[in-house]
Amino acid sequence: MPQLQARLQHRFADAALLQRALTHRSFSADHNERLEFLGDSVLNLAVAHMLYEALGQLPEGDLSRVRAQLVRQDSLHRLAVDLGLSPLLRLGEGELRSGGQRRPSILADALEAVIGAVYLDGGHAAADALVRRLFDRIQITPALSAASKDAKTALQEWLQGRKMHLPRYEVVRVLGEAHRQTFEVACQVGERGMTQLGQGASRRAAEQAAAAAMLQALDSSMQT
Repeated sequence: MPQLQARLQHRFADAALLQRALTHRSFSADHNERLEFLGDSVLNLAVAHMLYEALGQLPEGDLSRVRAQLVRQDSLHRLAVDLGLSPLLRLGEGELRSGGQRRPSILADALEAVIGAVYLDGGHAAADALVRRLFDRIQITPALSAASKDAKTALQEWLQGRKMHLPRYEVVRVLGEAHRQTFEVACQVGERGMTQLGQGASRRAAEQAAAAAMLQALDSSMQT
């Protein structure tokens, strides 16, 4: 996978680590879940360090909310897509048939596993540098703190401020095996006749994703 290593700007001394990072548990017993566990911690530390440097004037609570926004599943999914991880994933036949290569949870997990693999292969400095490159297009400013407000709360405030009814949330479908499910939730704003979908590893996370999508759609509709 030399092209991926070039995009990561890290050449692996142990290429098997990268292969394992891209291997889903449905494909092999030698899968990426332990690397994902490690990568999650490395990612959170690296992002916390970035925010501490850039937003040192913010209190701990605001920093925590910004970090949560940056490392949430949909953010990591977009970064994984940008890196081109999807076609490189090693999935079992069942996951392939069900669209696992495009599933946000699988791609987000794979990105965390890749970060964990870089950490094991090159150490903390290499992993920290990778995380900084991944997020270098995001401008780290105090405005991120306001943007990190809970999406369901922000949507509720948006609707109440316009004297509209609260949104309705409904689980549309549940994907994956019982121990690693992905929920898809529809958020409906009846007075606008609008529905937006969101996915997450829990119903709550999917509702948040759907609310964020609805906020974006409502803001776009106000500008047209």
